[in-house]
Amino acid sequence: MLKVQEIREIIKLIDQSTINEFTYETNGTTISMKKETETKTVQLSPASPVQEVKEVQQPKVEVTETQENQPVANTEPKEESTPNRVEYDYEITSPMVGTLYRAPNPESGPFVNVGSNINKDTVVCIVEAMKLFNEIEAEVSGEIVEVLVENGELVEYGQPLFRVKTK
Repeated sequence: MLKVQEIREIIKLIDQSTINEFTYETNGTTISMKKETETKTVQLSPASPVQEVKEVQQPKVEVTETQENQPVANTEPKEESTPNRVEYDYEITSPMVGTLYRAPNPESGPFVNVGSNINKDTVVCIVEAMKLFNEIEAEVSGEIVEVLVENGELVEYGQPLFRVKTK
């Protein structure tokens, strides 16, 4: 039987991911979760009641008033202010859904930082999925030019984690 905290963690992971339906069976207990836009249903069996959590999402509405005889102030296109664009050739992406850890343990420093030189077999982070810790390797040689995720952040499959300038 799963503990309440474990069930809460599973609900949180499913809620923050793009997964719409999830079923887990262990020791004769089945947990099924299905995401919908307004209703989330969590079923625990055997002999567990169905719990429903309703979320009402307020749509964002933007109203703009215009008048026909109003003079046009500036018709020149605006220059978009872009933050310092980082030059990169390759993005290291997450191969799975899970929690990203940038260091091997809480007392250690991160595997890599901006400016770190990496090889194809350099471990850049760990992604935890279902209590399994998976080391993510760089797969390219180069220099880390941007870190896109924070330690302990939930990541999706295919989500960019690091940007690399290859050699």
